[in-house]
Amino acid sequence: MRRLGTGIGWRPEIADAVERMPGIDWVEVVAENVCPGHLPASLVRLRERGVTVIPHGVSLGLGGAEAPDAGRLTALAERAEALGAPLVTEHIAFVRAGGPLTASPRLEAGHLLPVPRTRDALDVLCENVRIAQDALPVPLALENIAALFSWPGEELTEGQFLSELVERTGVRLLIDVANLHTNHVNRGEDPAEALAALPVEAIAYVHVAGGFERDGVWHDSHAHPVPRPVLDILTGLASRTAPPGVLLERDENFPEPAELERELAVIREAVTAGCGRAQGSSGGAVAGSAGGSVAVLARPVVGARERVGVAQAAVLSALVAGTPVPEGFDRVRMGVQARALAAKRADVVAKVAPELPVILGDAYRAAFLEYARVRPMGAGYRRDALDFAGHLLRAGRPEDAGVRRALREWWLDRAGPAPRPARRMARLARRALHRNPA
Repeated sequence: MRRLGTGIGWRPEIADAVERMPGIDWVEVVAENVCPGHLPASLVRLRERGVTVIPHGVSLGLGGAEAPDAGRLTALAERAEALGAPLVTEHIAFVRAGGPLTASPRLEAGHLLPVPRTRDALDVLCENVRIAQDALPVPLALENIAALFSWPGEELTEGQFLSELVERTGVRLLIDVANLHTNHVNRGEDPAEALAALPVEAIAYVHVAGGFERDGVWHDSHAHPVPRPVLDILTGLASRTAPPGVLLERDENFPEPAELERELAVIREAVTAGCGRAQGSSGGAVAGSAGGSVAVLARPVVGARERVGVAQAAVLSALVAGTPVPEGFDRVRMGVQARALAAKRADVVAKVAPELPVILGDAYRAAFLEYARVRPMGAGYRRDALDFAGHLLRAGRPEDAGVRRALREWWLDRAGPAPRPARRMARLARRALHRNPA
């Protein structure tokens, strides 16, 4: 596997700092946040300096019951080519459920949700991975995710699940040691056991991130410093194999550049400590061809897709549509996950439609969470923002007429009939006269 070195997640908020940061060998960018024809100038400059840029997808849903969407695969491939990336990465997760496969409404989670570690789910995932590998121009690596809840009746441990996935598809692995810590706290899983079962030769690189614990639940926030237990897991992994690359993830609540540099230094120390304890173990080439798959006997997945689809639709409906929690699930943990999904939804809508928190002020968050309880997301976040505004307007809200008028104008500009040029010009003229009275 290509050696990457030490990297950091590129985000617009820290773009300037990343460019000036010493010792950055590579960066990772959320694939859905860049446009191949209009790459951010900062990323272009980094590439011109020889810094590797890897697109990290979040919306394929390869662990979902349906085959991966061809359009999403094409978009991911285009970003890999535009960035000159040596590989692309995604997650072992499902992000949507329902639809024709289950004869139920299609629902979007807006977040990564864990797949059941069952034979059915593994069969579906392997087939979806093969489809993705065939569509992508570079190798694919998949990340283990953090989870707030467990599926009942699981048949495999995380290590077993990942090992068989690699054996059957030749896919690479993106190991997130922070997610191993999350699953230790939330699901009682031993990180050491998971690491011991991993095919370390398949590791493409490693994620490191921070989080926080509240009421016995670990939240993988990517907005806090990396805690010591996560660094210890990284050291344990490095004692088995020298990771080809290690990357610090930070998505919000960004500290000063000097603090990010200190965290990177601590991460390097943790890797060095692990490599120093290693006894002859080393990284190696990944089995299988680049982006291809190992020849194995394929298992039929038609029935498995239906069974996995029904189960995932029931879980997602309980989380975002208020239907009963399926039997065997921890109702408290499912409630925590439901609230986390709604909170994330509110945060992302505020980012893709920043005018809404400005128009609604302090009332935005409470109003959105109230809306989310009765309106599950069926499309993307931009559509969700429009639906939220329309929901308020149909209810005659907000009560303040001026705020309601501003919200209606925002909604009309984006969702209603295109404003006539004369009407828009008249509105602009009135505002200009108001600002500059004769």
